[in-house]
Amino acid sequence: MPRRRTTSSASSTAPSAPSAPSTSPTPRNRTPQPVRVRRRSFGDFVKAFFAFVALAGLVAGVPVALALTVGWPLPGGAPSLDWLQREITVETFLHILTVIVWLAWAQFTACVLVEVKAALSGAGVPGRVPGSGPSQLLARQLVAALLLVGATAASLTPGLSQLGQSLEGNQRPAVAAAQQTPGLFAQQQEQAAATAGALAEQAGQAEQAAARADGGGSAAHGDTKYYRIQPPEGRHHDSLWEVAERHLGDGRRYKEIFELNKDRVQPDGSRLSEASLIRPGWIMEMPGDARGGELVEMPDEAPNVSEQVQQQISDYARSGDHAQGSGRTGGGSGDARVSLPEQRPAPATPAPAPSAGQDHATPAAGQAGASFGLPEALLAAPLLAAGLLGALGRRHRQALWQSALGAVGGRRGMEPPTPTGDAQDVQDALLVGADPDGVRLLDRSLRGLAASLAAESRALPVVYAAWMSGDGDLHLQLAQPAGKPPAPWQLGQDQTFWMLTRADAERYEEAETAAPYPGLVSLGTMDDSRLLLNLEAVPGIVSLSGTEADRAAVFASVAAELATNGWSDRMTITLVGFGDDLTPLAPNRIRHLDGFEDLFETMSAETRQRRGALGAAGHDSVLTGRTGPAQHTRWAPHLVLLAAQPSDEEALRLAELAADAGRLGIGYLVGTGGTDLPGAAWEMEITGQGRLLAPLLGLELDAQLLPVAQQRAVVELFSDADPEHGSDGSGGSGNRPPFLVDVSEQGRPAVYARLVGTYEIIGLDAPDGDRSAQLHEALALLLLHREGVHPRVLSSALWPRGVTEDVRDALLDRLRTWLGTDPDGGARLRTDATGRLTLARSVVSDLDVLRSLYYEATQGRGAGSRQVRGRLLTDALVLVRGPLLADRPEGRYRWLTHEIIDAQLPLLVADTGLALCEFHLERDRAEKAIEALNAALRTAPADERLWHELLRATHATDDTDRLRALAADLIGRSGARGLPPRTEALLDELLPTWRDGAAAAG
Repeated sequence: MPRRRTTSSASSTAPSAPSAPSTSPTPRNRTPQPVRVRRRSFGDFVKAFFAFVALAGLVAGVPVALALTVGWPLPGGAPSLDWLQREITVETFLHILTVIVWLAWAQFTACVLVEVKAALSGAGVPGRVPGSGPSQLLARQLVAALLLVGATAASLTPGLSQLGQSLEGNQRPAVAAAQQTPGLFAQQQEQAAATAGALAEQAGQAEQAAARADGGGSAAHGDTKYYRIQPPEGRHHDSLWEVAERHLGDGRRYKEIFELNKDRVQPDGSRLSEASLIRPGWIMEMPGDARGGELVEMPDEAPNVSEQVQQQISDYARSGDHAQGSGRTGGGSGDARVSLPEQRPAPATPAPAPSAGQDHATPAAGQAGASFGLPEALLAAPLLAAGLLGALGRRHRQALWQSALGAVGGRRGMEPPTPTGDAQDVQDALLVGADPDGVRLLDRSLRGLAASLAAESRALPVVYAAWMSGDGDLHLQLAQPAGKPPAPWQLGQDQTFWMLTRADAERYEEAETAAPYPGLVSLGTMDDSRLLLNLEAVPGIVSLSGTEADRAAVFASVAAELATNGWSDRMTITLVGFGDDLTPLAPNRIRHLDGFEDLFETMSAETRQRRGALGAAGHDSVLTGRTGPAQHTRWAPHLVLLAAQPSDEEALRLAELAADAGRLGIGYLVGTGGTDLPGAAWEMEITGQGRLLAPLLGLELDAQLLPVAQQRAVVELFSDADPEHGSDGSGGSGNRPPFLVDVSEQGRPAVYARLVGTYEIIGLDAPDGDRSAQLHEALALLLLHREGVHPRVLSSALWPRGVTEDVRDALLDRLRTWLGTDPDGGARLRTDATGRLTLARSVVSDLDVLRSLYYEATQGRGAGSRQVRGRLLTDALVLVRGPLLADRPEGRYRWLTHEIIDAQLPLLVADTGLALCEFHLERDRAEKAIEALNAALRTAPADERLWHELLRATHATDDTDRLRALAADLIGRSGARGLPPRTEALLDELLPTWRDGAAAAG
């Protein structure tokens, strides 16, 4: 069979609107067949005669009888005021009833006219007369019976036998736009589709009944046609809507195809149970008036079809009188898909990148065909990498502050552990792949949208997916149209897409509102766009099939991003069936459960609690409680990831539990070895080649994965960053810097860089102006990482948006030439056994010297000699000239956001000042101690320990006025927050009257 060609790109995955012209070539009939008109029986003429009599009596007879018996209903003249004051009699009631009967007749007559016009014009879906449900249904049945002797009635209306059926479907307005919108899903879409196709379904049933009554079905007359569902082409997937639009002329007639084929066994053994659940290779019997070159007549009339397909069609034709209701049970995905947003025109020469959607990453490895040993999975996951890197940095800072309270003279955890092996490769991959700007823009854009909608008193729309395009634009795909978005958001390719350009997102500022869509999580990329699926909003379960190892890589990626992403405030992630414990990534977010029974018990209780909370608050869903004054913790999402496949009984219980999950802010992602999971609203499959497939949603992505080796390395990084991990509380080797400098006179370096304060370099000539800034920045990065820097980390730090391999290598050659060689001939810029760039020991920074001096004073030579300790600590404080790289150019050194040196340096200076203060107080030199503390406070003004020691040193001077002035200064610095409790307690001890002074000042 010839395959359909499509010229649509971004919008090809969505059903075309009925009014839109087709973009595919007009199909040609291989064997044109006339439409057969069945012969009318004697019974048809009898029904038509009685229908004519009934219509004549109701339309013409009723008004004549009323005019002759009770007269014309309207008064002969204008009523006077006296008419309202007359006594109400039986005659008055009769007149009122007469008017009501006349109005009922007028309404019925209008219904008859509307139905006759629709039947004669071929409109198929007549207009609806307001408030006339039963009347219009009766008029429709009578007109249908009257026109049954004509050529069009059988395809328009049901017979008289349908008169007693429910009126509900005929009273609902037709919403054809629901099938035209690619953003509708699951229950919402199914409800809209059922409403829009109610009349078409009746027409299809009437046509089938008429055909069966005429001698066994249309197949016997040779006018039956069959269509074979085509495999996907690119992003386009076949749908019953498009089949009906191409071959029946109206997409709304997809219900006729569905009714003809419902629950019939397909060649692969499965059955059609939902209009949206079709698979390539399935066979669809088509109505007799179907036309198009892709259709196949009866098997013996299809010479261009293989014998296997002919046999399949023949077998399928014999199953025409199938039993209804025997199909499988399970959730459907609705009649729409996740559509790829339309992209703006790309530049003539696209910027190279190692993976789709990563304009920030360094493409050198991608061009060279190698990744220099770094994990590609994390290089291709910019949002996941940024989340992990940010969470790891926060963990390191937390460890520093916790260890800072351990001791004054010898802190634990002065330096975070240096990773090795896989952990080191993973950390480098995070540094290269992370896109913190993308996370920041996504978070600000979503919160800004929520704030704008709240200001307009509008509810948050349900969002099923977000697309981040290669040029930085953000597209939100809504479940249904939600009107015009607030500025600067714009409507996208249709009413279900809201779009925000990167330029507009850059202008967003921090918004004080709750995160509106915390359940968004990256699944992969398609055509340079990254998809984030909102698991929280899925109306049911998302199932993931594939091998156990492939599923585990997807689950780990989803769990890690949900646990560390930057666009969620609060979240609970429940993991069931995970082999490796991911709790170290986010102990406050992640929890593990042992099995399904624990899960059912936990989630049943939470489901009941959330339903009650929503009902008590008067909200329809968690979205309405996430904006405005009702921002409570109960609106935080809860996402359940089940990596282990449930049994049949467990799957049914889970489907029942998840039936109302989307409204409650609970999402379920369940792994399964097969494809038939009860309650699965969206079905996905991960292949061994790393492709994430969801044909029913129209998705085929390069999946975002976190394989087991990288998963364990990430957990190792977080575990090692824990302040309690491997700590004995005694200082020891944990305080030893990674690089010690010879602080004696004989240890004078060849190249000395001042980083603490203004950036200065001693021992090298100034480089040329064009490359000076990049060379200085590269040298600073290497000086802060004496353990070595991966070439890709260096290039991604200097060129966040990417750079070619030759440009990077040229810079390294210039840096190597600028640094020169040592007297022994060795280059000062070297490459170690792992390929990382390192500096020779003759290249030193003042930060290296500061660390070495403090180490020697507290744990080296100064530990046994008080005189040496004082000299070393004094020399260390002299080195502190200000903050790190105080004069760095704007826009450069952005990689410092991934570093913890901004937290390490103030703590190191504070520790040095505290140690020197202690040294002076041992000899009752309070003024010297105050001088040392004030020097440290210039670099670490927020360190509470320094202020406490300054209070004690000032108290030691016995100068009450000076102590009172210091207390007043502290109170002024604290502002509205007030003094910390420990500071208040210390003031109560040293200056009991301080509160009187504070009250007087207040």
